[in-house]
Formats: sequence, structure tokens, C-alpha cells
Amino acid sequence: MQIQSADFLISSPDLESCPESKLPEFAFIGRSNVGKSSLINALTRKKDLAMVSSTPGRTRLINFFLINKKWTLVDLPGYGYAKASGQHRNKFNEFVSDYLLNRPNVSCIFVLIDSRLSPQNIDLEFIQWLIESEVPFVLVFTKTDKVKPGAAQRNIDLFTEAMSEFCDGLPRIYSSSAKTGDGRKQILSFIDQAVANF
Repeated sequence: MQIQSADFLISSPDLESCPESKLPEFAFIGRSNVGKSSLINALTRKKDLAMVSSTPGRTRLINFFLINKKWTLVDLPGYGYAKASGQHRNKFNEFVSDYLLNRPNVSCIFVLIDSRLSPQNIDLEFIQWLIESEVPFVLVFTKTDKVKPGAAQRNIDLFTEAMSEFCDGLPRIYSSSAKTGDGRKQILSFIDQAVANF
């Protein structure tokens, strides 16, 4: 898939204010500081499409981007960012889960996992919730350029092993680096096929 256009549409604070659309949506979510904005910018090859910040948890709205006028990329707030108060965190979790459960044209969720880390409970709990809620998802292990290949693969293996406790079979898995472009072609190819079958 070639990205010919990538345009910001709207930021929504809740499901009700999300734009009406019949186009397939592909949402990106992950723990704060997982490199979500960098990956989105690398996929679209637009350096400033999604705001990259040194402060985790800056994405606090649901951000919609129209890609090639054929599908929508959705940038969801990171889960579990440390700077939010409990009340704010609960509110964000509520509207993100509302989107994931009730947005009719969601095609797939890309769950981003930091390849540098051993399995984190917050990631595993979120994935278990997706499975129980029957929300389709794939895994993308990010920042592979920041760790030796063997270490990244060990962390991926540990993660999938931990998942096997609550998951029959594994989802599709990609490894990625916003810096080197690793995984870009494979992720866009998956989206291309999903758009064709939507």
C-alpha cells in the first residue's frame, strides 16, 4: 500500500462526538511511552501527523486521520499513563472502552508493546479484556532498533507465553521500528487486505 494522503480529521472526547463514517477504522493503542505517535508518523511518512512528546500520556482524545480517502487511522489515548489522577484515568478508560466496544466500523486494533521490556501486567490485562470482549486485534512490538534482536525476540516469546494462559492461539504479531521502518510494509499490507475485505 502506498500512502498518498494522510489528513487529520477531528479529535473527539467521547464516542458521541466521533465523526460519522462508514470507512473501516484501524485504531492504535498502547501503554504510555510505547512509541505510538512515532509509529503512526512512520507508517504515514508524515513526520508531524501525530504529536510526539517526551511526556507520556499526551494523547487524551480520540484522534482521527483519513488515509488515502479510503480508511481511517485512529490514535487512541495510551492506557495507564502515570500523570493522570485516578478520576481522570477512569474517565479515559471509560471512553476508550466505549469506542472499542461500540464503534461499528472498527476493523482492527493495533496493540503496541515495547519490545525492550519483559511482559507487563497492564498490557496483558488489556489484551485479556480485548479477548473477553471479542474485539479483533493484532500485536505490534515497537522500538526493536533500541534492543539487540535476540533480546527483543526473547521478550516477544515471554509475552506470548504469558498470553497462552488466557488465549487459545495467538493473534497476528509484527515487530516494528519507527526509526528504521521495520514492520511498516507488513503492517500496511495487512491494513490493505483488511480494507479490501471490509
